[in-house]
Amino acid sequence: MSEFAGKTALVTGATAGIGRAVARQLAARGADVVVHGRDAQRGASLVEELGGRARFVAADLSDASQVLRLAAEAGPVDILVNNAGIYDFAPTPATTAADFDRHLAINTRAPFLLVGALVPAMIERGGGVVVNMSSTSATMAAPVGAVYGASKAALELLTKSWATEFGASGVRVNGVSPGPTRTDGTERMIGDNLDAFAQQINVRGRIGDPDEIADVVVFLAGERSSYINGTVVVAHGGERSLLPV
Repeated sequence: MSEFAGKTALVTGATAGIGRAVARQLAARGADVVVHGRDAQRGASLVEELGGRARFVAADLSDASQVLRLAAEAGPVDILVNNAGIYDFAPTPATTAADFDRHLAINTRAPFLLVGALVPAMIERGGGVVVNMSSTSATMAAPVGAVYGASKAALELLTKSWATEFGASGVRVNGVSPGPTRTDGTERMIGDNLDAFAQQINVRGRIGDPDEIADVVVFLAGERSSYINGTVVVAHGGERSLLPV
């Protein structure tokens, strides 16, 4: 497939989970992919899998200077997928100032800096696409994980603001809000109770697959979604919300 032939995509947090699925799908559809992560071994493994359509750039997104270095090393990109994120579902009294700052730095500030660094060149070239990975935690209150939800709620507002700021210049900005998805991170967090957890909160009775979320990201990155801008697409299989916000 050649839907993205001649396009370059930067996918943050691409060495595992949803990010890895997104990188695979973009490469399979003809894009050259800049794979971001922190683990060089996993990055090299993915680059090898994707062949000549990928290169790896390591960066710690909690460090603003490394975020800007990532943007510089990525070079001109047509598609920016802000996928990298951290989550700690701790109660507020157990969340330290350092925990708070790290969530905001990685989940909110890093996308902000990457957009600021890369979108001007997209505009100069006539257009581009940004897709931000949010979470249903941004819109559903829970007794734990307030700082994670807040960081993603901020990203959703940035998504809509950027769509307004850059839309007339040819850059579309959208988001994807997944429910619980089967990744190494969610399996470590929830453990053997993952399927039971999914049955409890999801009307479909199962947890999502990374490729199901990547399908939505790739759709938003392509021309088939050319009239979609400033939207956050929810992909949670019918998640039950007790406290919508």
